[in-house]
Amino acid sequence: MKIILTADVPQLGGPGDLVVVKDGYARNYLLPQRLAITATKGAEKQVATIRRAQQARQVRDLDHAREIAGKLSSLGTVSVTAKAARSGGKLFGSVTAADVVDAVRAAGGPPLDRRAVDLGGHIKSTGKYEMTVRLHPEISVTVPFEITTAAS
Repeated sequence: MKIILTADVPQLGGPGDLVVVKDGYARNYLLPQRLAITATKGAEKQVATIRRAQQARQVRDLDHAREIAGKLSSLGTVSVTAKAARSGGKLFGSVTAADVVDAVRAAGGPPLDRRAVDLGGHIKSTGKYEMTVRLHPEISVTVPFEITTAAS
């Protein structure tokens, strides 16, 4: 079956790739998980849109990764606001990588891919933490951030 990948699939390809896989693998795994779409004429036109979105998030080369690492290092501590209980600082829910990426962007940092961010576990209370951002196989940077409560 011909499919177009919409996300990175190990040992298969990246977003926008047109691949041929066995019917059962496509029907039972790739399509329900929304990792791929069926290859039709209309869907093949969407490949350009998928590739543009991928290139916007992608770090171009080692020099570009160093430039982004410098921008992230100069930010200092990034503040993330979340709803929390009045006492104890326990959060309602948890802070995700997408929340931290949005806070970095709001603090004037570069746009990051949430999948490149490692928080080191679940964050369910206020306080100071560190995240690791993998920009390139050779470059990763540690960025401090703080979880604060939203003013009610």
